[in-house]
Amino acid sequence: MIRRVLVVDDDAAVREALAQTLELADLDPLAVGSFIEAKDHIAADFAGVILSDIRMPGRDGFHLLDYTKSIDPELPVTLLTGEGDIPMAVKAMGQGAFGFLEKPCAPADLLAVIERALKTRALVLENRRLKAQLETGDPAARLVFGTSALAEGLRSRIRLAGQAQTEVLVTGAPGTGISKIAEIVHLMSPQAKGPFVKHAATGMGRDDLDAACDAAQGGTLFLDDIGAMPADTQFSLLERLERCDPVRLIAGTTADLQHAVEQGRMNSELFYRLDVMRVRIPSLSERPDDIPILFRHYVAQASEQAGLTPPEITPDVIAGLMAQDWPGNARALMSAAMRFALGLGETQADATHAEELGLSEQMARVERSLLIAALRRVNGRAAEAAKNLKLPRKTFYDKLARYGLKPEHYR
Repeated sequence: MIRRVLVVDDDAAVREALAQTLELADLDPLAVGSFIEAKDHIAADFAGVILSDIRMPGRDGFHLLDYTKSIDPELPVTLLTGEGDIPMAVKAMGQGAFGFLEKPCAPADLLAVIERALKTRALVLENRRLKAQLETGDPAARLVFGTSALAEGLRSRIRLAGQAQTEVLVTGAPGTGISKIAEIVHLMSPQAKGPFVKHAATGMGRDDLDAACDAAQGGTLFLDDIGAMPADTQFSLLERLERCDPVRLIAGTTADLQHAVEQGRMNSELFYRLDVMRVRIPSLSERPDDIPILFRHYVAQASEQAGLTPPEITPDVIAGLMAQDWPGNARALMSAAMRFALGLGETQADATHAEELGLSEQMARVERSLLIAALRRVNGRAAEAAKNLKLPRKTFYDKLARYGLKPEHYR
């Protein structure tokens, strides 16, 4: 979280008082005494906000405001004056000041303005990061959001799958975006200039398969829910793969195909042919740190599509998102973001507020998040995580089983 505040005031006593007020509020002040000193710290990627006196020897607060706007028009600057000059306040706001405060300023008033400025700055920098990610030439970086180790691992796996000239199996829980990931694999592959043809394998006949393969010539055929493909069509698909048709096959499933093989519902040869290169999509519950980033992206996307200004995403909103398990994964989060952007409802996946949950469920969510954090800190080494939490190994594994957590997902 951004907590840096650049304090600019030529009066040393005032500087120290302002810095102390900010420090007591767990902020990170950097106090300087002039425009020249402040200038060295101002940059377009400055992860903080500015609080400056207006009346200073040499170049004053208005000069500082103009300079800041020339470097980054979206960097919040709050100006202070001891004169209570209304025309000066109007001038400051007209020149793009984020806020205007009269000295002496009550700490509560000061902190309220600074907190709003910090939230605004955080949103601006996050939006810039997302925009840069979208504009990169790497489809995996551009289209797979998140900063967690699991998100980076997914991007790496997609890149590898894209370049590997084999069939690909994309797996994940419902709502994780299997179709989207399959298309990104296609975009990372030598077949990227060819067509990307999507087809549901459920109930797919041989004629349907032939038509889909013909449409995907020179490109990629994505067959979703591959485990539901009829047995005779599975055999036909295997024959086509053996003939090395000029079509790259990507299959998707939310089911356990190994179990389907054991039950005789999945052709074992086809399964092993598809399972050479597997791309597993982690669920949101496995990478909760990515939820705020994904939500902001979806809100910005929905707002742009609707021609609306994105609403403020407050810490309370983020806290509400993080308190949920999101069994519907990215699809549910996207729907929640759309409702939020349009002002149509809560951000929760359902109508349940976190504060309305029973004590046992709230405690369970806290315990689950602590287990995930412990595994993430040690890269999935279960024994070490159990030791750090001061839990017997059996107790630790029992808790992992209760919450469906697997250490290997955090490596």
